[in-house]
Amino acid sequence: MAQTGGKENLFKDYKHLAREYYSGTVFIAFDTETTGLHASSDFLMEVGAVKFTCEGEVSRYDQLIKPPVPITPFLTNLTHITNEMVLDKPYASKALPDFMRFLGDSKAILVAHNAPFDLGFVNTELGRMNYPAIPNKCIDTLQLARWAYPEFSKEKESGQYKLQSLAKRFNIDVLQAHRADDDARVCMELFKQILKDTMHLQKDYNIHSDTNSLQNASILQQELF
Repeated sequence: MAQTGGKENLFKDYKHLAREYYSGTVFIAFDTETTGLHASSDFLMEVGAVKFTCEGEVSRYDQLIKPPVPITPFLTNLTHITNEMVLDKPYASKALPDFMRFLGDSKAILVAHNAPFDLGFVNTELGRMNYPAIPNKCIDTLQLARWAYPEFSKEKESGQYKLQSLAKRFNIDVLQAHRADDDARVCMELFKQILKDTMHLQKDYNIHSDTNSLQNASILQQELF
């Protein structure tokens, strides 16, 4: 796992997700592809994100990044990102300011699967540029899934909480696994699925900020999908 230095600001108030979702909050699911597992010695090679609200998808972001080290054959086989593909792409020092502009202000809530890993890489690259760490709160869908589906841990097969495993379980289309843009979209869909499945646990929510609180979770589930 990437070394984050404790810079991540994780959102763990899972029982108030519906309130956040239906209050007009902007969410941004994002993912990274990297040259290795350790942010201190490895580097970004792609960042992808999808911005969305309760009303639907707003916009997408995807940027290949040229790392200062070669992409290994193993990584190319896993991600299908080649050295030739990033040859004319910007280094992180040029790409990340654009990504930060896409994130907008700190009120947006980020969503990532195994969030400390992705935040660790982005924040480490920002630190190399003498930029501050990302201030936004972030929901880790790995931990969120463990909270929502504790029974999965009792299954004999391991890896139940991996992004691709959860996508398969919930029939979420995976178009290009291990590419940041599609993994970000899958992460968004997983977040929405978990919210739907945990409506009976949600507290103190409104479907819109100017309407009365709904008491019937089944009505809100119909609105979700």
